[in-house]
Amino acid sequence: MYQSNRRWLLPLLLLIGPCAPISLAQQPQLWSPDNGDGTYKNPIIFADYSDPDVIRVGNDFYLTASSFSCFPGLPILHSMDLVNWTIIGHAINKYPVERFNTPVHGCGVWAPAIRFHDGQFYIFFGDPDNGIFMAKTTNPTGPWNPLVRVKDSKGWIDTCPFWDDDGNAYLIHGFAGSRAGISNALDINRMSPDGTKLLDDGKRVFDGKDANYTTLEGPKLYKRNGYYYIMAPGGGVGGGYQIVFRAKNIYGPYDSRVVLRQGKTNINGPHQGAWVQTQTGQDWFIHFQEYLPYGRIIHLEPVRWVDDWSIMGDAGEPVTSHAKPDVGKTWPIAVPQTSDEFDQPALSLQWQSWANFQDDWISLAERPGFLRMKAVTSATPAALFDHPNLLLQKFPAEAFSVTTSLDLAKLGDGDRAGLVVAGLSTGALQVEKNPAGLKIIRTAFIAHRPTHWNGNPLPGSDIETDSVTIPGDKVFLRVKVSPGGVCVFGYSSDDKRFTDIGPAFAAANDLWIGAKVGLFCNSSVGKSSKGFADVDWFRFGK
Repeated sequence: MYQSNRRWLLPLLLLIGPCAPISLAQQPQLWSPDNGDGTYKNPIIFADYSDPDVIRVGNDFYLTASSFSCFPGLPILHSMDLVNWTIIGHAINKYPVERFNTPVHGCGVWAPAIRFHDGQFYIFFGDPDNGIFMAKTTNPTGPWNPLVRVKDSKGWIDTCPFWDDDGNAYLIHGFAGSRAGISNALDINRMSPDGTKLLDDGKRVFDGKDANYTTLEGPKLYKRNGYYYIMAPGGGVGGGYQIVFRAKNIYGPYDSRVVLRQGKTNINGPHQGAWVQTQTGQDWFIHFQEYLPYGRIIHLEPVRWVDDWSIMGDAGEPVTSHAKPDVGKTWPIAVPQTSDEFDQPALSLQWQSWANFQDDWISLAERPGFLRMKAVTSATPAALFDHPNLLLQKFPAEAFSVTTSLDLAKLGDGDRAGLVVAGLSTGALQVEKNPAGLKIIRTAFIAHRPTHWNGNPLPGSDIETDSVTIPGDKVFLRVKVSPGGVCVFGYSSDDKRFTDIGPAFAAANDLWIGAKVGLFCNSSVGKSSKGFADVDWFRFGK
């Protein structure tokens, strides 16, 4: 039911231009980086797009990011000016690893790189437990070809392909110390020109401890003016920095400099991203900032070159605002999709779940204009945090609200449906139908995990904090999120007068990702149900 074939998107693209930005009128501009006066402000995307990589093909810019265990995975975003972005697809619909049919928090798709070579779009990524994978396509909106396992490896991560001028192909990568027993190092391997396999055992091109760098990871490999450049972050997510390595030979030896760090700004850990050049010759760097509980939000920095070394931001510190990139013309303001009226034949592209989502869990055809969510059972007691059928979206701004309209006339005995804010702390309004009407139950779950969590379900269950019963079969549920991720839940029978229920709830990130908000429908543990919830709409507002 996800739009893996983009049936409605492709006709729209043909009408407005093959790669023009999609500005959907119903999308609230909860955060827009475009100031409307030729300048922009950071972040350019106030949402969790961890480890971004960006390329330009012609006049179009494409971004992908880590998706970990959230699917569909490898989101593809599009922009005409590096400031205004919309989601146009995903490179992975379902992950072909059986373990991901249930949530495996923090595992899966790490730090991808997107490239365009010989008429094909390529994405490479490292799964620290299952190896290095590649997907390719001729059309970034999809469909993408099935994943190819380039290398069966343990702990090889943060991969980036590179095709040299002489036709030779290479792959650079880092290591996850928790799996590989190696960390803080970068290797380069020869690769077949079609990207399907590695041709040698690789060569260590840099060891972070030799230059007193820590947590060296996320390398991207480029070539400019006869130099090979490796752009890689160091220092860790929260307080790190961006390094540039330079050499005349692809295997080094490399000189290096730190070219971007927090300095006197409030933008911590500015690193891990992509260098991209506009069609007018300007240079830019896109990176993330960890901003919890929202996740890893995206910033754009100007780049200039002095003596073939890059200088990023404002003299090596992040900018808060700047003149927009010169791309030859002005493009309309656009934002990643959020609100959904469920009036298309497939789910909109902003939705993900914490596992491979099964198509028979939902229907958009059985009641046109509604999302029908079937009650899914769990074999064992588990908090919502560990349910595979949560339908979720990223937090899209620092402060916002979400309201949804539910028709629960066909819920079965013991079934529950509702609104959830999901992360290591998970809060929800769970609604049961009973003879007196709808029982609205406010729940909370606080997860406790070891430092290196293997993704297995965590012990514990959702704890009921408050409940109330209202008559009828229809209910409107709302959560208001204020700065810091403080959430207040409420309910209404008419979408006009809302009553808050339960104490304020502090949203929390999940492992490596930000908090999410969404929907669910479940039956009792071990009990099969034919019940379902019909969702009329899911709307974001200020």
